[in-house]
Amino acid sequence: MMQHLPTRNCYAYNNLQYHLSPPPSTVVYPKITPLLHQPATLINFSGNRFKPTPPLARRFRPSASTSTMSSRGERVSSAETLRKLLESSGIHQGPACFDALSAKLVEQAGFDFCFTSGFSISAARLGLPDAGLISYGEMVDQGQKITDAVSIPVIGDGDNGYGNAMNVKRTVKGYIKAGFAGIILEDQVSPKACGHTQGRKVVSIDEAVMRIKAAVDARRESGLDIVIVARTDSRQAVSLEEALRRSRAFADAGADVLFIDALTSRDEMKAFCETSPQVPKMANMLEGGGKTPILSPDELEGIGYKLVAYPLSLIGVSIQAMQDALKGIRRGLIPSPGSMPSFEEIKDTLGFNKYYEEEKLYALTKTQPPSPKGVGSDYNLTRVGPRSSDGSSEFQQESPIDVITPEVYSGPGGSSGTFGGLWSRTLRIRITGNDGFEKLDVRIPETNDTRFTLK
Repeated sequence: MMQHLPTRNCYAYNNLQYHLSPPPSTVVYPKITPLLHQPATLINFSGNRFKPTPPLARRFRPSASTSTMSSRGERVSSAETLRKLLESSGIHQGPACFDALSAKLVEQAGFDFCFTSGFSISAARLGLPDAGLISYGEMVDQGQKITDAVSIPVIGDGDNGYGNAMNVKRTVKGYIKAGFAGIILEDQVSPKACGHTQGRKVVSIDEAVMRIKAAVDARRESGLDIVIVARTDSRQAVSLEEALRRSRAFADAGADVLFIDALTSRDEMKAFCETSPQVPKMANMLEGGGKTPILSPDELEGIGYKLVAYPLSLIGVSIQAMQDALKGIRRGLIPSPGSMPSFEEIKDTLGFNKYYEEEKLYALTKTQPPSPKGVGSDYNLTRVGPRSSDGSSEFQQESPIDVITPEVYSGPGGSSGTFGGLWSRTLRIRITGNDGFEKLDVRIPETNDTRFTLK
């Protein structure tokens, strides 16, 4: 039972009073100040320390300038790594991911880079078609999760920049901050959609070129590098000749890679690669029945391509696998061992084993049960027996700091009151100087983020 004591205006619990007292040689008030400025350390009556769960730390999100170690020990940004791929011989394949897990699988499979697919992200995140429904903010948020999960360069689908040239600048800067090594920008009107679907429309060539110039300016203003992939959908919207004309204009505006979507033949693909030959070209192998012929990497390299994207492979097989599994579950079956990884394989893919190994680095050694020590070595938690009639106690020590039994607060009507749902107890700490004057009297509420126990 908690009661009020006339001496020192303290509280007692079951006739026992608790004082947190420093050694005699310690200066009282200055010594406690650093403790009071530490992040909400709570003390229970067995001498243990409790720290509430800290607010989520600001996650470090690698940008396009984030450096990684090369094989020679040099620091290389993801954009620089991508540029080195563009300068290297051969053609480079990039499957399109749609979330952090699919990106990790691409990296684990040994690919040097990957794309994000707006088509797949719209499907996986919203369950909606790629028809301009997903927003810039959702694409950036998904991109941050993807780039955080892998160390390989990621080229982000920037759609049409989500507006005019000023929107394009914001989009490019946002993608840089999200950690993308490259960004694909297209010339469709809003709302945009998949280039292999019907009804494609594009903005004027002047506006399209201005978007690329704005992207180049945003890159320069940010002080960080990012590879700009200029895409035109004018092959389906207008003509092949218009698509080739726009590609040349994009190269003159400063684009690093050129991309015409939905070309319909090898001859068209060859004509494209002969345009602005000094600028690398990107091919899009839309799986499952797109407008562009599906060619092997060697065939694409022979035509003149440097990058090739596979936009639907991962989302497509995922849809099929889930549908098959769900059909089996409806019949009371589960996937056969050969149709899915074992639980151990799943854990290994997700990094459980690596986590367990790293966790050992921070394992705490087993300690003795807590003694009546207070906070650190500078303070002792002293148990004081019932006071006698003259105010003395069984143990007498200078006690400038009182750790007081938690008080119970409840609003009108009990826990259903104004504060009843927020906290039910508070920890009260009173500090009194050697001169007898009270220096501080604080109450720390127990909430969902701060817990303390009485033992």
